[in-house]
Amino acid sequence: MTRDDIRLIDRSGMFERIKDFPNQVREAVEIARSARIRIRAQGVRSIVLSGLGGSAIGGDLLRSYLAHDLGVPFVVNRHYTLPAFVGRDTLVILSSYSGNTEETVAAHHSALKRRAKLLCVSSNGTTKRLARRHKSTIITVPGGLPPRAALGYSFFPLLIALTRMGFIADRDRDIADTISLLASKSREYSSLEPGPNRALQLAERLQGRVGIIYSSTEHFDAVSTRWRGQMAENAKTLTFGHVLPEMNHNEIVGWKVLTEQMRDMQVFLLRDRGDHRRVKMRLDVTKEILASYTPRVTEIWSEGSSLLTRVFSLVYLGDWVSYYLAILNREDPTPVTAIDYLKKELGKL
Repeated sequence: MTRDDIRLIDRSGMFERIKDFPNQVREAVEIARSARIRIRAQGVRSIVLSGLGGSAIGGDLLRSYLAHDLGVPFVVNRHYTLPAFVGRDTLVILSSYSGNTEETVAAHHSALKRRAKLLCVSSNGTTKRLARRHKSTIITVPGGLPPRAALGYSFFPLLIALTRMGFIADRDRDIADTISLLASKSREYSSLEPGPNRALQLAERLQGRVGIIYSSTEHFDAVSTRWRGQMAENAKTLTFGHVLPEMNHNEIVGWKVLTEQMRDMQVFLLRDRGDHRRVKMRLDVTKEILASYTPRVTEIWSEGSSLLTRVFSLVYLGDWVSYYLAILNREDPTPVTAIDYLKKELGKL
């Protein structure tokens, strides 16, 4: 793969967006630290984040990352309606990068009617206008990106906002370590010089094959979701996945019959040193079982000291794998024609 390949295929500049992700995180952190946050954790008994697609994945990652730290339930809502329990003691986060996601706007109106505490994260659109009209707390982020390329803006402002509200202790050191690792990986994964590029190597293993992505449930279920979403939107290809231990109670049996198809599948096991000790054992045995069906089982270990850094080490690697797979597939990573068509048709109804 050469720079010429990238220039020819990546006509919308996704390479630079992914490469610049560490700087986006830095900017997102500063935006959150200077935002006016009036909500306090006291009296909040539940948190619901409403969003779709690239605007929801930040909520998924936040929920997963804070699974053992938050003292209240955290639910990610991908629908027009809100759960029945939402009321005055619920913090509803409206996450819409464009500000015009129709499901999120509908949920926004519902949250207003129920007198929930509102925190909005958006660049513009109806979400921002409603927040201003009703004097809701809003964190305004820069626009102009595909939502999936704005993960820094959808995750880090919320992490810092929850800190400032009093839900969790500050994560300043972990955030600094994460930015440092991302900057290092940006240089490594963007290099096309002779030598190993882990992201490109993994993309080459996946090219022309169905990918299966497995991870632990604890803190990495959302990382697996991010990988699958990026493969679909950037590389225009389907991957599938599950989480352990649940996968060991059903899906593992489903590898038995379609032996020809299974042999050509590429399995990625996303692994972390902090996984539950029994899940580590399960992943080891699962790897052994899968190896009897396909020779293509690859373990991918997280990097870094803090959980936050390890989570984003895998998220960022997946973004680059999806990018290089797009180039290998000769697909411009940025356009999402099917989504655009769907929105256009829905707009007629």
